[in-house]
Amino acid sequence: MNSRVLRLINVSIAVLALLVLASVYWVAYRPLPKTSGSLLAPVRWSSKVIRDNRGIPHIEAKASVDAYFLEGFVMAQDRLWEMDGLRRFGAGELAEIAGPAALELDKSARRLRMRPIADAWYRSLASDDREALLQFARGVNFFIDTHRGGYSLEYSIPGHMYSPREWTPSDSLVIGLLMFRDLTDNSIDDLELGRYLSTGNRDLIGKLFPTPAGEALLPGSNSWAVSGAHTIGGKPILANDPHLGIRLPSIWYQVHLRSQDLDVEGVSLPGVPGVIIGHNRSISWGVTNLQTDEWDLYRERIDMRTGQYLFVGKPEQAQLDRQTIGIYGEKPVTIETWVTRHGPVAINDGHSNYSVKWTAALGAGFPFIAIDRATDWTSFRAALSKYWGPPQNFVYADAQGHIGYQAAGAVPIRQGFAGDAPLAGDTGAEEWSGMIPFEEMPSQFDPPSGVVASANQNPFPSGFKYQVTGLFADRYRIDQIHALIGNRKLTVGDMLAIQKDVYSAYHHYLAQRLIAAAAKKSVSGDQKVALDLLREWNGQMEKALPQPVIAEFVHIAIGRSLLKQAGVTELTRWPRPQIVENLLRAEAQGWVPQDDWDAFLLARLNDALILGRARLGSRIAGWKWGNAMQWRLNHPVGGRLPLVDAFFNIGPVAMSGAATTVKQTGYNFGPSMRMVVDWADLDKSVLGLPGGESGFVASSHYKDQWAAYYAGSAAVFPFDHIEAKDVLQVNPAP
Repeated sequence: MNSRVLRLINVSIAVLALLVLASVYWVAYRPLPKTSGSLLAPVRWSSKVIRDNRGIPHIEAKASVDAYFLEGFVMAQDRLWEMDGLRRFGAGELAEIAGPAALELDKSARRLRMRPIADAWYRSLASDDREALLQFARGVNFFIDTHRGGYSLEYSIPGHMYSPREWTPSDSLVIGLLMFRDLTDNSIDDLELGRYLSTGNRDLIGKLFPTPAGEALLPGSNSWAVSGAHTIGGKPILANDPHLGIRLPSIWYQVHLRSQDLDVEGVSLPGVPGVIIGHNRSISWGVTNLQTDEWDLYRERIDMRTGQYLFVGKPEQAQLDRQTIGIYGEKPVTIETWVTRHGPVAINDGHSNYSVKWTAALGAGFPFIAIDRATDWTSFRAALSKYWGPPQNFVYADAQGHIGYQAAGAVPIRQGFAGDAPLAGDTGAEEWSGMIPFEEMPSQFDPPSGVVASANQNPFPSGFKYQVTGLFADRYRIDQIHALIGNRKLTVGDMLAIQKDVYSAYHHYLAQRLIAAAAKKSVSGDQKVALDLLREWNGQMEKALPQPVIAEFVHIAIGRSLLKQAGVTELTRWPRPQIVENLLRAEAQGWVPQDDWDAFLLARLNDALILGRARLGSRIAGWKWGNAMQWRLNHPVGGRLPLVDAFFNIGPVAMSGAATTVKQTGYNFGPSMRMVVDWADLDKSVLGLPGGESGFVASSHYKDQWAAYYAGSAAVFPFDHIEAKDVLQVNPAP
């Protein structure tokens, strides 16, 4: 090959490389946000956006209206595509950009009438709340209007290119409603329990799924506060780690808002103004899901052609809701939904039509603007009294040394029925009787123990005035939290250590129970190998150990066998660990052959070993829990692009923890952020996300918090002494 040809090849390669680099710059780096210098914007007074070394914005404005405007602007800078996707997902508008693949998701949201509910919420809010939402929307739209042609690369995917439309206040509320739906939609549970009851032994099913019900792994959280009597600094410390689905970009957005009448930092949902979880200069708060039942299915006797249905023996006419769904590259589709007195007829299981009664459609409340300004327990509770949902456990600590707990949100009053399975829509005998008054919801202030804590356990006392149904968590997490708090003096580091604790009292009990059973029976081979491993185990669900695999697979085998004994063959819902443990401790009769629980457990150990060998190989000692419990954090669009998907994604990574550990872990489910607020020194408080602050894959802040998160830590989130990496001066436009 002569030198001329070689030069031509080299030049061609260089030109191609330059074109690739130019393309990468154009689609990935060019849209990165402007974080320093100056900017003219429609603000009332000059303001600043100070970004620290993690890219977190600390907004300094004279007036709160400018703070909310700039919050909308910086959030759009970092997360516009995510915000846009969330509002579309919530409102049922995804197919407009994603095509037919998203049509069924859109239909589900449209049938629930998410957008009309959000619009009604906005109209019902107090003027201060509406103003914050409006100013936030103005800030988002300022970014949209000034960056035409300069959006993130997700807007340029071939075959799905589009530009974001204007942001509205109700878009923010749609995103809030999306979280409301995610935390309260128990329709699948209701249908499955109804199927179990109709096909199995009702008495045994009732014992496996008692009311109030509960499951070990649901969107939940941990939050606790301790008084100064329990801390090195002599002031309260509050901790919160909400357990939700883990994704990229992160569920939460970190922000600090400061103006003459506002000084608050923490996290919000992308697309939502204010701070949802965090602290101001006077108070701090964390949340966990209350887990009450906000969602009932009514089996309607309805003619789907005419909308006529029966209620208390008389015909009634449902209202027709007709909506058109746009589809990228195809003709729009129109769907029609009948709306009964209970709600939209949104579900059909192949046999019956069910209407959905959901508290979100019956009231409204957005208390976070008032919470962000609260100065003490009284003003905090006054703000919470307006909170509608999703119902939450609010844990509180303040600068004056007080701690507290308040359950808040609209919880239906059911009289004589549970609502954990489909209800008869035609009898009128299973109707709600209003909501539990806020003043009667569980509450604590400065308890003698100096500790308030929530891990989704049932907070309603025995003999509570109202019948309460919910998917409350077992007590394993909350008991371990109290045990780890103990009577020692705690620090921020101690709180983080509690948050990452992976001891499972349930799995440890299973191991000990198997060992006790083996002492009465003859075991050999793989059973003996497994039991020898369990004898030396301390109950830690660590990713490098084989024992958690054995214990968890035994749990699965026990649940499957108990359900079959109850007459259930199609298994989709499992009894929670506490129910299984209670049956084992009581050695309840009628559940296992010859009532021989020891033989039953060893048979289940065999089942577990078969499952383990199929999934992890034949050498039991070589099994690792982290090979069975893995996370894959995939970007919904970029994560599917060949060759570059690794830049967008994290994983697979081995995880420690389980459903019953303080660090509650499931498949792509776990602590969605970690926060610890230290009232001895707010600048020593910490807050961390699984990924990073930015939604731009080309940003250094896209994954920069992952390493600390994976190690169970979190970086300092300063309040007063902020080290500025970038400063954007924002001046009023002439």
